[in-house]
Parts: sequence; structure tokens; C-alpha cells
Amino acid sequence: MRTLRALLPALVSPGLLLGQEIAKVDRGAERASVLTRPDARTMTLTIPGPRGLITDRKGRAMAQNRVGYQFALEFEHFQNPGDPEIQAWARLRLEYASKLAGRAYTVSDRRLLEHYRNRRWLPLRFSSLVDPAKEAKFKQKLMDGLVMSPFYYRHYPEGKSAAHLLGYVRSKGKLPTGPLVHGDLLFEDTDGKAGLEQTMDQELTGRPGERKLIFGSGGEKLRDELTQRPRIGQTVVTTLDLDWQKHAEKVLEEHCERGAFVVIDIPTGEVLVMASRPSYDINVWIPRISNADLKALNEDESHPMFARSFQGSYPPASCFKPVLAVTALTNNTIEEWTEIDCPAYIEIGKKKMWNHTRKPEGELDVARALARSNNCFFYQVGMMMGPNSFLGTARRLGFGARTGLPLFGESSGRVPTHEYVLKRFGRPFTDGDTANYSIGQAWEATPLQVAQSMAGIANGSVLPRLQLIKQVQDPSGGVLRAAEPESRNSLSLDPDAVQIVHKGMYDVVNAPWGTGKRGALSFAEVAGKTGTGQWNSHAKLEVAWFAGFFPYENPRLAFAILYEGSPEEHVSGGSKAAPMAPEFFEHFKSEIKDMIKPPARALIVVEEGDADPAEVGLPIDDEGRLITPSGKILRAIPVEPLELEKSVPAEPLDPGEALPAIPVEDAPVAIPVAEDE
Repeated sequence: MRTLRALLPALVSPGLLLGQEIAKVDRGAERASVLTRPDARTMTLTIPGPRGLITDRKGRAMAQNRVGYQFALEFEHFQNPGDPEIQAWARLRLEYASKLAGRAYTVSDRRLLEHYRNRRWLPLRFSSLVDPAKEAKFKQKLMDGLVMSPFYYRHYPEGKSAAHLLGYVRSKGKLPTGPLVHGDLLFEDTDGKAGLEQTMDQELTGRPGERKLIFGSGGEKLRDELTQRPRIGQTVVTTLDLDWQKHAEKVLEEHCERGAFVVIDIPTGEVLVMASRPSYDINVWIPRISNADLKALNEDESHPMFARSFQGSYPPASCFKPVLAVTALTNNTIEEWTEIDCPAYIEIGKKKMWNHTRKPEGELDVARALARSNNCFFYQVGMMMGPNSFLGTARRLGFGARTGLPLFGESSGRVPTHEYVLKRFGRPFTDGDTANYSIGQAWEATPLQVAQSMAGIANGSVLPRLQLIKQVQDPSGGVLRAAEPESRNSLSLDPDAVQIVHKGMYDVVNAPWGTGKRGALSFAEVAGKTGTGQWNSHAKLEVAWFAGFFPYENPRLAFAILYEGSPEEHVSGGSKAAPMAPEFFEHFKSEIKDMIKPPARALIVVEEGDADPAEVGLPIDDEGRLITPSGKILRAIPVEPLELEKSVPAEPLDPGEALPAIPVEDAPVAIPVAEDE
């Protein structure tokens, strides 16, 4: 409510009062009719409700409301005017406003005359948002009949940060031009058109207010009263940490032209970072985007409006190898000490399937094969057990389906299916198909899905259900809905198999022979996996990955980092993506160390029953909840709850639809790419 109270006074301007009665009511005026007193009017107007705030997990605003101004004409009530008189009066003020603002304002003669005949009791708005820095200057220089009419508009204080997640709002439509009717809008209303602004539009939409106006037969205003105050929408508190989000975007900016960075809190499933590069300032959409700005965004070859973190589909490449390894170990296809000869390539039919180094590496066990990211090891293991087994694990880890987060335009990725291959090629999976799928080629996943899979592998038993909305609050800060940790899928993996894969991923980063040594941290042991894949064979595009989790012994954070290469650029996960991990996480070293340290032991233990808070003097209500000295029950304001006993759990989000048919090439050959330099 504080936000609304701050906004309402700013909306009061000459001739456009929202909350005051400016004169005693003339009861005769209320009985005025168009037939007996043509210039008298009684009208009720609708004030659009301000949208609720979108904040980060600490309550810092990422989308908020402001009061802005538009130039408008407030017509005089002429006695029997002709069209030229009305037009001349309006043209004089339009020209003056144009000189004052340094830009040309034009309104058609038809619109001027229609407004005077049908709606002259209300200002005719003719400009876009006035530059906030010039509002005070312009107000001092207005001429009679030229006013600055207030309205609510959306503002994104962080500009480009999290632009793809927040989305934007657009006008529901221009104000009517015909005769006034009951409930006409005072100014244009908006709704969400992308991002959280759209997916959470119902929660964010405020309750409209009502304003009653009465004009006498001479055009004089007799009454201007706010009969129902508008109410701001609910506050949507995201799980994002704004500091982390902005730093991830900075790291991407310094290391790549195009890429993505995702960080997940494993125990809760909360998404702490979801960054995409490039991005764009979403304020260009407010109050409406210009043709020039829209053209620039649409024609930008880097596609800044494309959310690579959750809309981009890329081959997961070698980041998928831990999934295959844990499946093979769980199924007893291999054991921890099983060694397989790994030549420079293996032949499948007439095709050579190469290791990324193009060199033989001798006999390797699974942990060493993970650390070396040896393609030939995984080709052979994949063919031993068949694709249905390891692709089934992939689906349980979230590949091939949307995460269920309230994301606008999220990709489901693409996981190959036996049914599609049979229908498309008239044959079952071949060994060539299986070999490629085994190393994460010829199918696609989003960076968000790769990070989610790492959270599942780190947990080992369940896939956490991801959360992007931490709380939904009423305008006073009361919690209406709060997310609680829950699982999405049971993984059905052997615990010993999980530990073996963890060890192999540990070696990726920490062993001298690992491919991801540049991803190591100074304060925690990282288990990771590098990956490099061909993304677009026609454009010769490659992508580099570094994904994993830490700490190794007690996983808390999972992550995925994507580096999208330029045409004909040769990249590798170890050299391009891995260095971004320490660049980001070391920046928050102190904070993360507190986050990942083991919980402190209790200092006081009650051996016989739990102590009653009332017995030790703590103020509680009838249900045993702590009460503050002011008498209020402690709860989350803005976002860190002590108790959530009154929270209404969110309805489960749809995790996504069944996998569509996936176009894959007929036994495509994996492109050998360097994993380490």
C-alpha cells in the first residue's frame, strides 16, 4: 500500500484530480441530461490498477511502477464553435508543445473534432512519455489549455539484467474516441506480453479504481471524487539473486559474444541465476516501442531478444556422458573397474567414429574416461546397453521436457525416440545413432536443462523440482503463496554408481589428466564436465560447455555455462566455458562459503520433551507462533520467512508436454572436437 499511496498524489494535476472533491456537489447537476443541458455531464471513469512489483529474492525491485506525464489538450467549452475555431485553438497549443519539447506533435483534424464533440470533458493525450528529467521544466512553461496528464507506466530499474525473464508490458489498446460511456479508462491500461509479466499477469494485475466527475452546463467542473481507490497488484518475489544475476551477465559479456549461465540451489531447486547474452534494455518497450527500436532488435544478427538460457537448444555434448555412465553402472553393463580399450576411432559400418583427441588412449575405466572425456569409451558402452536405457535416464533427469517454470517460450529440447526413427527412416536405432546419442550429439537441450540434470546427478536419488517464484505477497507484504522444496522425479539410480560418477567428475576438474582444470575453485572442490559439440553443421557453429556442482562431498550448487561459438570458430569446453566458473563463483567466495558450510551443532539439547516457548517468556499466539513487540506475527517481509504456516502452496506447474518427433540425421557422424588445450 505504501507504493500506491506514493503514486496517487502524483496523479493529481490541474483539471485531472484523482482523490479530492473540489466543490460542493450541485444536486441539480447530477440530474443533468444531454437533452436538457447539452454541456452537462456526469461520468464515472476507471483508473487502471497499478501492477504489482517483481523483485529478486531479497526484495530488490526488478519491475516497478512510476508516474509519468503526457502532453494533453484540455479544451475550452466554446459557445457554438465552428470547426475552424476548434482546430485553430488546438493547433496553437500543439505547435507550442512541439517547440517546448523539441519534437513535432501532430494530431489529425478529424481526431481533434471528434474529441471535442464526444469527450471534451477529458484531456486529449497526444504525446508519448515526457522525459522525466524535463517534467518540472515543462510544467513551469505550460500555456492555458495545454496540460501534462499523469499515468502509471512500468519501469525496469536494472535495464538489461534478466530482461528475458522479466518480459515487458504493452497497452491493451488505445483510449476510445467515441462518446463517453460509464467506466471509460482514464488512461491506457497494460498487460504482460512476455516473460514473467505475461506468465504471472493474473497475480501482477491490480484492482482498478473509480473516479466520479460532474460538469455543469457551462463546462465547469462541479465534482471530482475518487469513489474507489485503485489497488496495486500482488508482489512476485523471484528466486533470483540480483547481485549474482548481474555478475553472471558481466562474466558472459567479458568472455563471449553469445552464451548462457545458470545456477541452481540443489536442496531447494531454486534458480539463483539465469543469464543470457546478448540482452537488451526492456525499457525500450515502455510505454510503447518505436519503429526504429523494434527494427533494430529484429534485425540484430545476435538476436538479443532470444533467451539462450532457456529458449536455446544445443547438443549437450560431453556434459551428457555422466548420464550414460551412471546408467551403465546402475544396469551392471559395466562395473567401477571395468576397463575398455579406447583407440583413436572405432568403425561402425563404413564410418569412423573418432575420439576428440584423434589419438588412442589405451584401456580406461569409467572414472578415467569421464575425466578424459574419451568418446570411444562411451561409444562402446552406449552400444552395449542400447539407447532406450540411457535416454530413459535422460528423461528422468529432465531432458526433452520443459522444466515447469513460468517461463515465456521455454524450449522442451529434443531427445530422440525409437518411434520417430522408425517412422522417419523405416528402421530402428542403429549403432551409429546410438554412438552419437551416447556423447550428447544429434539431440538438443537447453542450458537450464543441463543445469537441472547436474542438480539431479548431484542429488543422486531425485530430480529437484525447479523453482523460479519464491513467494507471492499481498501489497502489505503478507505471504499468499510460497514455494517449498519438492522432487520432480525419482531417478532410480544405484547410490554406488552415483558416487563413482561423482568421482569421475571430480577428476575432470581436479586430476592432472582432467579436461576441466580451468574450472577449479579456491574454496570448494568442484565436480564438473566439459563438453564441445557441433551445433549447426551448415553454418559451422560449435558450442562449448562446462557444467557440474559443488562442493563435491556435500553438493549445494549446480551450474551450467554455455559458450556459443562464432561461424568457423573452433572452441572447447575446457578453454572457453570452464574459466567462467571461477570468474563468477570466486566473486561471491565469502557468501558461498557461508552457504555451503555444514550446519552448526545445537548448543542446547532438551532431553525430555520440547521446551514450551511460553515457559521461557517468548510471546506467542494461540497457535504457537512468535509475535513481535508490535503485536504482529513474524512473517516474510519482504522475502525471508521465519514461518510459512499460513502460506497457500502453489498449484503444481505443468512440467511440459510429451516429446515431439525429433528430426535427426540418418546415423550422423560425431564431429571430433577438442575437449582440452
